[in-house]
Amino acid sequence: MKRIFYLLLLVFTTYFSYGQENALKKTERVIIANDEIITMEKMSEYGEQGYISEMHVGVSDEVRAELFKKFGDKIGSKENIIQIFFRTEEEVQRRKKYEELLKNNPQKTDSPHFLNINDSAKDFTVQMINGEQIRLSDLNGQVVLLNFWATWCGPCLKEFSEFPSRIIEPFKNSKFVLLPISRGETMDKVKEKMSQLKKDGIDFNVGIDPDESIFYTYTTWGLPVNFLIDKKGVIRYISIGLSGDSMDTISSMIKKLLKE
Repeated sequence: MKRIFYLLLLVFTTYFSYGQENALKKTERVIIANDEIITMEKMSEYGEQGYISEMHVGVSDEVRAELFKKFGDKIGSKENIIQIFFRTEEEVQRRKKYEELLKNNPQKTDSPHFLNINDSAKDFTVQMINGEQIRLSDLNGQVVLLNFWATWCGPCLKEFSEFPSRIIEPFKNSKFVLLPISRGETMDKVKEKMSQLKKDGIDFNVGIDPDESIFYTYTTWGLPVNFLIDKKGVIRYISIGLSGDSMDTISSMIKKLLKE
């Protein structure tokens, strides 16, 4: 499957990028799934069966320390740890349905998204954790940053930490809306996480997509994913994952679209 190819390509390109700088570090790759060490072959098997939800290459010092307590010397440097997160059986079956939809789509491309740049954003109504319901089409005339995230996704939370200073504050008096939507999680779980994040100054409204119906209207995999939508409801920029300059690009694009 092309989806598995994308996942494995992400792993290998990330490792190769370390180069000589990491030559002296322990190079054995350790793959952790469900608190167990698995092989690359087993990871591929899980991927082919559709069970892999996310793959994180490299972990924090804190996570590595916890893993070291359990696995001891089997755990090498934090850069060489791969964490695999799984879908539930219900999520796997739901994903198969959407993959079949993609397979039978006559407009299918090699893009990991159902919707791409210059496509009209598909309308939806999302339940927000503050009790409000937001319909995307009601935001026409404003620039919208549609962000898909999850409470367990490290890069998503890193991105969240940058939103207040890089996105929310600079554009608070403009026709701009940040619309983060949690993928496949319950209201209680998302509320609890946002309450924890509030202590770190991350305090904004988010929506939930417990059955992933909104997510799979836009894309097929990956977190975080951002769709920047212009005032006419057209997708003008898409980003997957978190890179060093992704927030700069998003900010620049928002400024550009606000002037149009």
